[in-house]
Amino acid sequence: MFGVWAPGEEVAKLSYFGLYALQHRGQESAGIAASNGSQILIYRDMGLVSQVFQERDLELLQGHIAVGHTRYSTTGSPSFENAQPTLGPTPFGTVALAHNGNLTNFDELEALADSRSDHAHRVVAEATKKRTRTRAFRDSSNDTSLVTELFATEQGEDLTDAALKLLPQVEGAFSLVFMDENTLYAARDPQGVRPLSLGRLSTGWVVASETAALDIVGASHVRDVEPGELIAIDEDGLRSFRFAEEKQARCVFEYVYLARPDSVLDGQIVHGARTEMGRRLAREYPVDADLVIATPESGTPAAVGYAEESGIPFGQGLMKNAYVGRTFIQPSQTLRELGIRLKLNPIRENIEGKRLVVVDDSIVRGNTQRALVRMLREAGAKEIHIRISSPPVKWPCYYGIDFATRAELIANGLGVEEICTSLGADSLGYISLDGMIEATRQKRDQLCTACFSGEYPIPVNTTPVDKGC
Repeated sequence: MFGVWAPGEEVAKLSYFGLYALQHRGQESAGIAASNGSQILIYRDMGLVSQVFQERDLELLQGHIAVGHTRYSTTGSPSFENAQPTLGPTPFGTVALAHNGNLTNFDELEALADSRSDHAHRVVAEATKKRTRTRAFRDSSNDTSLVTELFATEQGEDLTDAALKLLPQVEGAFSLVFMDENTLYAARDPQGVRPLSLGRLSTGWVVASETAALDIVGASHVRDVEPGELIAIDEDGLRSFRFAEEKQARCVFEYVYLARPDSVLDGQIVHGARTEMGRRLAREYPVDADLVIATPESGTPAAVGYAEESGIPFGQGLMKNAYVGRTFIQPSQTLRELGIRLKLNPIRENIEGKRLVVVDDSIVRGNTQRALVRMLREAGAKEIHIRISSPPVKWPCYYGIDFATRAELIANGLGVEEICTSLGADSLGYISLDGMIEATRQKRDQLCTACFSGEYPIPVNTTPVDKGC
């Protein structure tokens, strides 16, 4: 997500570059909404940021406020209807809203929206000057549209007041960036599961999912949006409100994989944390080998750390096709399996006859590593020792990562030795949970480790319906 309040700037183009920097967080659809103070225009479509927007599209999005989004669905379908930002009328003006995360009390919120539906019809009819159905908000299957709908029926003096009443009723992981015609808002759930940062431009303010996006648009990083905090930015400046008590449970998988290595999370540079994970992994699972290689690009920092700590040379054993996106976040299993071959190719000269340490950030289903081991064997590798810079993923994520069901997680039913045999490797080692956490320089009780430990900091329905953001 990306939001900007900057009078006199080309806010749509700033949003475009901000979203470009955040493309790794979602590759299904992209959208930008902009306000000129009297109306909000929105443009969104399926595809990458560079595919969705042309120069002429951005020229149409004039104004001083903008909100942008790149979508990565968890369980909701990848469709145009689910592209964000969402747009809807409220008693306080139009709201455009973008969301990163996953709500855990969708059913309760849906029931609340249904109980308010008659009033919502009147609100929408009055706002649009015609009779319409509130259900139009939910032509999509994502929880973002539901939050937008609830804004249409919330009572209050303005959108700020409405947000302070609505947000305490929303549960789960949610970082929100939204706006009406005159004000930019940002909010983060009380646990702070997903990152959200605040930056300063010479002419205004920026909020973004990661600090790397602030760097790209020339904004200085001021601070993170605090868990349980609502920020409002308009011509009167920046105002901060507290809608819930802070109960930190930040996603540790952001450090392992999701965030860009050049981003800063809670004061720690992600690249440094990943390199330290590699060092600790080398101490926990040493092996005699000739070369350390990474599964690019996400395994590279940890592989460098492993090489530094072990004294084994680091080298390039796999060539990545720069024009193939992250296979991890493509929802189709078939696309994942085909994408592995499209994405990586062994460099035979560097690996033939060598004992390899292959470092990756995680094993989810095991398909990538299994195909990788097969390719390396075919290219002449003598031994293949897999080292993983996170513990075994045994539990699904209900807070915005597509780990699917427990049945699909290879570590759920198999032990480490059995996984090693399944992958066809000579040995397999995972970093310990404590080692991973210590590498982040964060306190264990302030991190969400649910996918590794099964300890969910926010109550979840273990049989969720398809409502992903």
